[in-house]
Amino acid sequence: MSEPIEEQLNRIKNEIADSFDEELEMQMEEDRLDELVAEGMSEPAEVTLERRVYFRELFRLQHELVRLQDWVQYKKLKVVILFEGRDSAGKGGAIKRVTQRLNPRVARVVALPAPTERERNQWYFQRYVPHLPTAGEMVMFDRSWYNRAGVERVMGFATPEQVEEFFRDVPEFERMLVRSGIILLKYWFSITDEEQEFRFKMRIHDPLKQWKLSPMDLQSRVHWEEYTKAKEEMLQRTHIPEAPWWVVHAVDKKRARLNMIDHLLKQVPYENVPKEAIELPERVRHSDYTRHPVPPEMHVPEVY
Repeated sequence: MSEPIEEQLNRIKNEIADSFDEELEMQMEEDRLDELVAEGMSEPAEVTLERRVYFRELFRLQHELVRLQDWVQYKKLKVVILFEGRDSAGKGGAIKRVTQRLNPRVARVVALPAPTERERNQWYFQRYVPHLPTAGEMVMFDRSWYNRAGVERVMGFATPEQVEEFFRDVPEFERMLVRSGIILLKYWFSITDEEQEFRFKMRIHDPLKQWKLSPMDLQSRVHWEEYTKAKEEMLQRTHIPEAPWWVVHAVDKKRARLNMIDHLLKQVPYENVPKEAIELPERVRHSDYTRHPVPPEMHVPEVY
């Protein structure tokens, strides 16, 4: 027997509210971190977007991202998006908001670990190539081949000769990707020295976030100026017409996410995809079917 219309509508509203709560939970966690550390900071927190405005725009943009995803599938496009920036610049948070409503079979995230001994002796770009998209896919790199121009260079994991070879090769590599039909977008999330210090202290004070602080992250504070010089040369030498860099002002995380997503949507023209009406088929019922109960010992205890 079907549910009354009113009950169905209430269930639909609750389902929508649950999907919104997923984003609210993430944002409340970040707000909690701010409050946790703000008491010990001398500088007042920067005024950010009103929460209602932020969520309204975020949900609107995420709806458009779903339309973009459908278009990428429909037109068999290949999209690569690079997320780069200093440690704690907000790359991960932005990626979460981009992918939150998307189909993981279409939009996937690549975050490679440190290279193995075998990978260190391969052609530098070789470990990234298998992760490039096929037709109808969007791939987001949470850090990319630009590791060589940043952390590998500053921390001495690459020789000056290897870095120079990278700068010679990467424009041609990216031109090859674009010629092959890949839409390549490169975002640099930019924060200030003071903001990075604040975010690191937030992580230090919160046990739920301490896992995000690696020894390499802490060393990035020591080498702030070297990272700045490396970033400036990287942007100057790899900003090419076929694959330009886009700098996201990321001190305000909410604005950074909205601005980045809005910009992304404008880089890939898309339209509504024609879709057939979906009808739920009737369930087939058999008179000899009996649903057997699950043994009580197999149930997860209902603590809540």
